[in-house]
Amino acid sequence: MKNTVESIVQVFEGLTPERVEQLDKLYASDARFKDPFNDVRGVASIQRIFRHMYLQLEAPRFVIDQRIIDGRQCFLTWEFRFFFRQFKPRMEQVILGGSHLVLDDAGRITLHRDYWDAAEELYEKLPVVGGLMRWLKKRANS
Repeated sequence: MKNTVESIVQVFEGLTPERVEQLDKLYASDARFKDPFNDVRGVASIQRIFRHMYLQLEAPRFVIDQRIIDGRQCFLTWEFRFFFRQFKPRMEQVILGGSHLVLDDAGRITLHRDYWDAAEELYEKLPVVGGLMRWLKKRANS
């Protein structure tokens, strides 16, 4: 299983717009993908999410930090690094998160569930919304 997880990590760390089509080798045909914005089933839908990522963001990439493997499951902690296309000045953004992966007997992903805090990791970094989110956070912590 360790070799399978390392292969998965290599695919995600080396993902490019051209390689999105190769995700069909990584995922089972009826795989489920869930994150704070999506909940889809099937390789075509998962590929659509990653293609959309490349359209919306500049130079997105994943850096996998840790791996926890238990049987046919693993948990990966990662950094998602990117630039907003429309924002100036151009500053690299970093989202910290984790992925729970469940693999089938062939080593293909059947469940990919991403965990990350959309408010802290994304909304607080946006120009107008960010100020409101930081204010709400401060009020909630008082």
